[in-house]
Amino acid sequence: MPEDKQLTNETNAEHTPETAKASNNPTGTDDQLEKQEAEVLSAIESRAESIAEKSNSQNEDASFERNETGSPADPLKGPKVFYNASQAKAAHQLTSAEQQTLKQQWQKLEVPEDEAQAFLPDYFFAGFWIRSFAFILDLLCIAAIRTSTLGLIYRFLGIEWQGGFLGAYNLAAIGIYLIYFTLLTKLNHGQTIGKMVFGLRVIALNGTELTWGAVLTREAVCRFILMRPPFLLGYLPTAFTRRKQHVGDYFAETSVVTVNLVKAFNKELA
Repeated sequence: MPEDKQLTNETNAEHTPETAKASNNPTGTDDQLEKQEAEVLSAIESRAESIAEKSNSQNEDASFERNETGSPADPLKGPKVFYNASQAKAAHQLTSAEQQTLKQQWQKLEVPEDEAQAFLPDYFFAGFWIRSFAFILDLLCIAAIRTSTLGLIYRFLGIEWQGGFLGAYNLAAIGIYLIYFTLLTKLNHGQTIGKMVFGLRVIALNGTELTWGAVLTREAVCRFILMRPPFLLGYLPTAFTRRKQHVGDYFAETSVVTVNLVKAFNKELA
């Protein structure tokens, strides 16, 4: 009997109210697990959204910094891009093929002879002062030639120099002066020694080669007239006229140009 009583007590202990409640609600544990899983998933999603928002914010800041420095941004999402000067220059640099095409398309200044005068830009013509310096250098060359020829002959023969404009020495000196300008201008394509040093050249305004008539008019007749005052004032129009012409240039229809400017215009400089 005591053993039966003990067994009865153990059986009653197993059937306590909590045990009965658990036996009556077998799905309670599953509901708690599901609730916990839902909370974990919610926390994970919240964390993922926070990370995504932070990443987007960093990308926008980086894009803004790139745009401030002139670097191109995403063409679909980024703001407008403003290039700096060096980037704009690099963007417009011509390729070798484009440069070759432009060189092939380049044309020299070629116009009809009767229209050439109208197509010469004003900046081609040499001004008064540079022509004056070239003229002074030519006078020094002429003086050296006169001394090395007439001076030696007169000394060697013991001939006394006779003054006066029409004296033999003066006439010979004038001949050297005029021959120097005439021959060099015609045979050296419009350049005396002074003009060669300063990069100048006499040209015909109609675009043709200098003729003997134009050279003799300019370098012989007009230079002889302009040798003495007050005719020296005939050189002054060079400082004021559009094509920088003195009196001799007007009669010969010539002028003096700067050679390098013409070569640069015609793309002839190395």
